[in-house]
Amino acid sequence: MPSLSSLAALAITAARLVGAASQAYTWKNVKIGGGGGFVPGIVFNPSQKGLAFCRYVVHPLIKHARWNYWGVAALATDPVQPNRLYLAVGEYLNSWDPNNGNILISTDTGATFTPSPLPFKVGGNMPGRGMGEQQRLAVDPNLNSVLYFGAGGGKGLWKSTNFGASWTQVTAFPSVGTYVPDASDSNGYNSAPIYVLSLPTYLPTDFHLQVSHGSLSTRCTSGSSGTATPRIFVGVANVGTTNIYMSTNAGSSWTAVPGQNTTYLPHKGVLSPSEKVLYVSYSNGAGPYDGTLGAVMKYNIATSTWTDITPVVDSSLGGPLYYGFGGLTVDLQTPGTVMVAALNSWWPDGQIFRSLNSGSTWSPLWNWQSYPTMNKFYHYSDSLAPWIGPNYVDGTPGNTQIGWMMESLQIDPFDGNHWLYGTGETIYGGRDLKTWDTKHNVSISSLADGIEETSVQALISPPSGPPLISALGDIQGFVHNSLTTPPPLSGVWSNPQWSTTADLDYAGNAPSTIVRIGTGDSSQGKQVAISNDGGATWAQDYGAADNVQGGKVAISANGDTVLWRTAGQGVLVSQYTNAFAAVSSLPAAAVIASDKRNNSVFYAAYASSFYLSTDGGKTFAVKATLGSSNNMQKIAVHPSVTGDVWVTSDNGLFHSTNMGSTFTKISGPTAAWQMALGAPKTAGGYPALFVAANIGGIGYFRSDDQGTNWIQINDAAHGFGSVSSNPIAADLKTYGRVYIGTNGRGIFYGDVAGTAPPPSSSSSATRSSTVLSSSTVKSSSSSVKPSSSSTVKSSSTVSSTTSAPPSTGTAGAYAQCGGQGWTGPTVCTSGFTCVAQNTFYSQCVPS
Repeated sequence: MPSLSSLAALAITAARLVGAASQAYTWKNVKIGGGGGFVPGIVFNPSQKGLAFCRYVVHPLIKHARWNYWGVAALATDPVQPNRLYLAVGEYLNSWDPNNGNILISTDTGATFTPSPLPFKVGGNMPGRGMGEQQRLAVDPNLNSVLYFGAGGGKGLWKSTNFGASWTQVTAFPSVGTYVPDASDSNGYNSAPIYVLSLPTYLPTDFHLQVSHGSLSTRCTSGSSGTATPRIFVGVANVGTTNIYMSTNAGSSWTAVPGQNTTYLPHKGVLSPSEKVLYVSYSNGAGPYDGTLGAVMKYNIATSTWTDITPVVDSSLGGPLYYGFGGLTVDLQTPGTVMVAALNSWWPDGQIFRSLNSGSTWSPLWNWQSYPTMNKFYHYSDSLAPWIGPNYVDGTPGNTQIGWMMESLQIDPFDGNHWLYGTGETIYGGRDLKTWDTKHNVSISSLADGIEETSVQALISPPSGPPLISALGDIQGFVHNSLTTPPPLSGVWSNPQWSTTADLDYAGNAPSTIVRIGTGDSSQGKQVAISNDGGATWAQDYGAADNVQGGKVAISANGDTVLWRTAGQGVLVSQYTNAFAAVSSLPAAAVIASDKRNNSVFYAAYASSFYLSTDGGKTFAVKATLGSSNNMQKIAVHPSVTGDVWVTSDNGLFHSTNMGSTFTKISGPTAAWQMALGAPKTAGGYPALFVAANIGGIGYFRSDDQGTNWIQINDAAHGFGSVSSNPIAADLKTYGRVYIGTNGRGIFYGDVAGTAPPPSSSSSATRSSTVLSSSTVKSSSSSVKPSSSSTVKSSSTVSSTTSAPPSTGTAGAYAQCGGQGWTGPTVCTSGFTCVAQNTFYSQCVPS
């Protein structure tokens, strides 16, 4: 098959952050395989054999740090200079994305990009994102410096005459698209007007047809090379009125194409140049989740006549028609061969039709023998993504093996035997398409190898057992016993089974005990599950109430107590799978975590307050105030030391060694989000710290000395989207290895590849910082200002260092009481005993 460009090397040139030294890392995807998400666009370059691109929705294969660059609404590959590639990027048209969109321009087939700003938003993850396929962004095949872009949100049709460097609106175009999926939607997601999908798609002929705008894209013209194509067709997302327009003077003026179908939305348009015919698929919904009726039409350009060629859906196909039509393609090597896909068929399966006579008759990919027996006219393989399902043709109705949300359907312009189509889960295709016609049987395989499109909700790397366990959107999550081999079908979680896992956690003293929570998309209403064998098998937690879902979860050190911050019912706690009870002493949106050694201890944080529970999460009390923090993000707990806690916030990074009685604010990070503790650099040493933070710039950093020195581990080509929301986990068995989850680019893991820089010359063993305590410390106006440049406003601000405390006195509960180089108190307070945790740290734990 042509090499589907993974776009994995896409990068936008960016300067190295200057707040920390750097170390080279090797970054790879944890291999899940199969894609794992919606693929609305597959585009073959029409002039370079073997070059193809696939377009994702919120998950294009771009590793830039700017999150809204990850939403690709359109893609165009240049038919004249195939090294030129254009992406229209932006996530949402509503308030969820505050940024205007960009056209990313590449002149090296996607190795690097230069952004060209647009004066409006682009919605790569909005309804209708599959309409028009790549043609809402199109290159004029006769004059490739000219591009058109059909914008959403009522912004109309736009044009560039300088290879996308700047854009102007085509004000002569008569419509901006009026269709909205749901005008009553108050958040703006479904109430924004669908796209004007646009223009010229190159085809190897004098005739180039183009349609798009909430629909198609192809163009018909007799233009000549070096001159802008005069005849252009553009489709618009309108129902009940004109939705396809034509220009014969390179876009200066426009007229409605007579006789067109206005009952449905034009969805896709593709030209068969030898026939001089434009094929159009229609649906009564914008997709990809709706569409219950539709049509397929063809327009004879020479005679200006339309013909309805909608496949007849009789009882043998489960008729009458219950879906619209989306994916549409023709075989450029065999005129009259056309294929169309059902847009929104979920039961008993998706459907694809193929015609050899320009749509006069059609043959389906399946039909009913007699209910419930289905005739499926294909061979099937998902060996590259075995978790998708059984690796054979399953004739059971309702397994949706062919796929769903089929917006992208393409026949290779150079090879009529080679086809690809995108679904809501993967890319399917094969190389024996013409056997459909001779044997009425064709090979279908999952071919999304190398494409990782999953949305990662949470990650854990337990100290024993598998290196990684993931919580994923849409496909639950997996135990990753291998980072380089996709999970097997037997690895799909069940009992209960739901689509999205919101969070998970492991028990510190029993790492094979794991809890996971779901988001309510299950036929089983309880959204908590427990595993005692490292995620191999699960049991439903019957203490959970029905219809309570989502949020974050923490499990106690011994694995008998679950603390659950739900999505709408506040914080709940349950021991021994008894009914969950409300934790009234915590705010509903508190960040939560469990101690990994003491079964009774849980931690929480909200606004600027840090909370502690010593009764198994039943009650919490404020233990400390973390300065001017307003937004706590993450609590990371030492895997083998009770009370050793780290907290990230909008005000930086904080560390406590006494269960939150006091905190030290770490110099360097001015804001910190995600954090994890991993294997130490030397045996018995303190765990390596990994943070997503702002340390002279936003990025990912590691410290091997508890935050005295920081090393940046990512680079300009590895930004991973939204730094603040990407979950991270650090490997407790392999030094330096960190896992980063993304919103649609799957899971990355990084390993040390270069030599670590020496410690900063400005650093010293005695670190100036700020200590915060829950107690109020009265101070005069002449109080000593902390020497750290990162101070905290607090009534208890004092100056302290990491040098050893006085050798007299008694160590408090959970305080340090020994370790290599320790000169402080070695006798614990009553009821506690000094126990060595490692060579460097002994701690007062309950006797």
